[in-house]
Amino acid sequence: MENLVKDYERVDDLQINNLKIIQNPKGFCFGIDAVLLANFVTLKKNAKVVDLGTGTGIIPILLAGKSQTSHITALEIQKEVADMAQRSVQLNHLADRIHVLNMDLKDAEKNLDVNGYDVVTSNPPYMHPEGLLNIEDKKAISRHEVKCTLEDVIRTASRLLKHNGKFFMVHRPIRLADIMVYCRQYKLEPKKLQLIHPTYDKKPNLLLIECVKAAKPELKILDPLYVYHKDGSYTEEIFKIYGRTEIEKGDEVNE
Repeated sequence: MENLVKDYERVDDLQINNLKIIQNPKGFCFGIDAVLLANFVTLKKNAKVVDLGTGTGIIPILLAGKSQTSHITALEIQKEVADMAQRSVQLNHLADRIHVLNMDLKDAEKNLDVNGYDVVTSNPPYMHPEGLLNIEDKKAISRHEVKCTLEDVIRTASRLLKHNGKFFMVHRPIRLADIMVYCRQYKLEPKKLQLIHPTYDKKPNLLLIECVKAAKPELKILDPLYVYHKDGSYTEEIFKIYGRTEIEKGDEVNE
């Protein structure tokens, strides 16, 4: 572990199958949105998976922990962040199942199998880049559409998926119209939608969507998921997703 973790980094326990992840506290750390997405994904045994914009590799590592799939490719454009993800993969002895590529997702179809994957996942940047002072800042790249747009993500997902392959994404409800338009444009038919509310009395601030490539139209709206009680404690549904009785204060939704 000493060779894998740098002095300014920390190792967080993911509370599933003894899995851990390396993070830089001064950088962009994963939030509950990534955990919710990983829980939302359904995988068949030995499915071929691609995670677009993997960050520190949280989604592939969680998927490896919850499934038997042996082929997960994780794409990350930022070299330092991709290196951190690769070291987390090594830390968890998952190098035979997760392959981290330092690559722009817009170049994916030049380097990966087009129409070759069963599942594509993504927790992409949510916000527009307007007004950013430093577009090369790691947090800015993770949060804003600096290196890729929503359309880039959906188009790439469609190109990589097999016929009837599934695309899973977490995003903001304010982009729902754009999501639907782009998915239909690139032949990814929305099949399941779930809205995530911070509390029972607040409007949703996240959504989870499942699309199927070249499927017939029929969208199922799932019951909403609530994260917090009014007193700030987590709901029973969130505890079940995390699979533990205590959640650290740092496990918050990334804004």
